[in-house]
Amino acid sequence: MSAIPAAELALKGKTAAMEAIEDVVCGSIAGAVGKYIEYPFDTVKVRLQSQPDHLPLRYSGPLDCFRQAIKSDGFLGLYRGISAPVVGAAAETSSLFVFESVGREVMFLTELASREKGLSLPDLFLTGAFAGAFTSVVLTPIELVKCKIQAPMGEGSARTPLRPLPVIKEIFRHEGLRGFWHGQLGTLIREAGGGSAWFGAKETVTSMFYQQKIRAATSEAERRQILATPLPFWQQAVAGASAGVSYNFIFFPADTIKSRMQTVPLGGLGEKRTFWNEGAALWRQHGIRGMYRGCGVTCLRSAPSSAFIFMIYDGLKGHFPFQ
Repeated sequence: MSAIPAAELALKGKTAAMEAIEDVVCGSIAGAVGKYIEYPFDTVKVRLQSQPDHLPLRYSGPLDCFRQAIKSDGFLGLYRGISAPVVGAAAETSSLFVFESVGREVMFLTELASREKGLSLPDLFLTGAFAGAFTSVVLTPIELVKCKIQAPMGEGSARTPLRPLPVIKEIFRHEGLRGFWHGQLGTLIREAGGGSAWFGAKETVTSMFYQQKIRAATSEAERRQILATPLPFWQQAVAGASAGVSYNFIFFPADTIKSRMQTVPLGGLGEKRTFWNEGAALWRQHGIRGMYRGCGVTCLRSAPSSAFIFMIYDGLKGHFPFQ
């Protein structure tokens, strides 16, 4: 998934614009496929996160949430409202890859890194954070609509539409354009930190696999051949899965707080629920366990999803028409 340096692009007859188009197309396809894999688990995660504090917990855990959801709506009910998330996943994944490439160029242009030597692992963690921060601005409105569709009907929410367009209209009617960025701080923390962990973990594990192979190399030519050869599929999958788990686990509390803010009934958006007072209320009520409610099922779905995203993205990039 690594961005290609400008000198190499020139040799291939590619421009930065072509590289950006590749990132958008390949990232969008990979993100959409990944969303179909993970969406039922994401629905369960949002429902676990958004349980109200003033009522007994509706679900005893992920399996109970799955059971109740399938019993009330059938298995396809777990895919309720997937159209907006598929668009969001395409936008999120393509944005992450595009902005990560932009971050690399910023590092080179500001001479924080050398084009000849490439980026170190700490540099890659930094460009991942850069990508996540910018992607959060694109993602917050999409996640707001997604969470409102996924969350179960609650007290005072009987009027909540279950299709993206009516939800969008309701949000605009109650809060105007600014309302679409309700929960932005939580998304920013999750995406900046998570983006750093996502790209950084993937590159770290990939580097570990290559280093193991390089130790057995007997010449510089053999070493270069190893680095030019893609890793076996199972190693690519492990690297991608580690990225998904790292992304979700480390900054999961920020995602929990964001989901709680974004699942307030539409008529209640006028009640100002900031990131900090929402987090403080959750901590007082449930402590660290409340912050990580739904984390297990999230990591479970993120491992295969992220593995597929990176494998599809890398595979498409290797066969793109501009190559």
